[in-house]
Amino acid sequence: MQLPRIYPLTDVQLTGLSHAEQVESLTVGGASLIQLREKRLSPREFYEQAKAAVAGAARRGVKLIVNDRVDVALAVGALGVHLGQDDMPPDAARKLLGSNAVIGYSTHNVEQAIAATKLPIDYLAIGPIFATTTKSDTAPVLGLEGLRTVRRAIGTFPLVAIGGITRSNAREVIDAGADSVAVISALLCDPTRITGATRSLLQDLQDFSG
Repeated sequence: MQLPRIYPLTDVQLTGLSHAEQVESLTVGGASLIQLREKRLSPREFYEQAKAAVAGAARRGVKLIVNDRVDVALAVGALGVHLGQDDMPPDAARKLLGSNAVIGYSTHNVEQAIAATKLPIDYLAIGPIFATTTKSDTAPVLGLEGLRTVRRAIGTFPLVAIGGITRSNAREVIDAGADSVAVISALLCDPTRITGATRSLLQDLQDFSG
């Protein structure tokens, strides 16, 4: 899978905006792959918001991944799903979503990352690279050297780095081996500037070869 340099995640609680509104602002800024991440809305509310977000993204040719919820991803016609260590196993998700769906998988250390490369997934995420405030139950921070260790261990397998990534450190993260940086607060902390923040980060990284 060819990953874009930036991989934004939505957050309704952080922005006060619906997933569809966030997707609109992110796509205007140049994002082409976005993950809908939702931990608090009811299943029905999330389904409705995800459905609207997918419809809006389709008009712009943008691809959406749903965090955790295989059922929602399937119901709204999302590109695929991103799974955590405690979610539905990737092989089961693959059977439900089919061979064309994109499946991502979270890992938190080199052992998990190596094991993930043998699963029916399209990319793996590793983190947290730095300390983060958007998730409370995080694994130990890996740092840039931990990221380099993972890259060496998994070869050319598509790799997304996540956790505490900002405009000031994103280039270092790419240089350490990530194909893409997953970002939340760096793009969403000011809901009125999501488009501008996305465009700026993308411009910082689009010509960076690592």
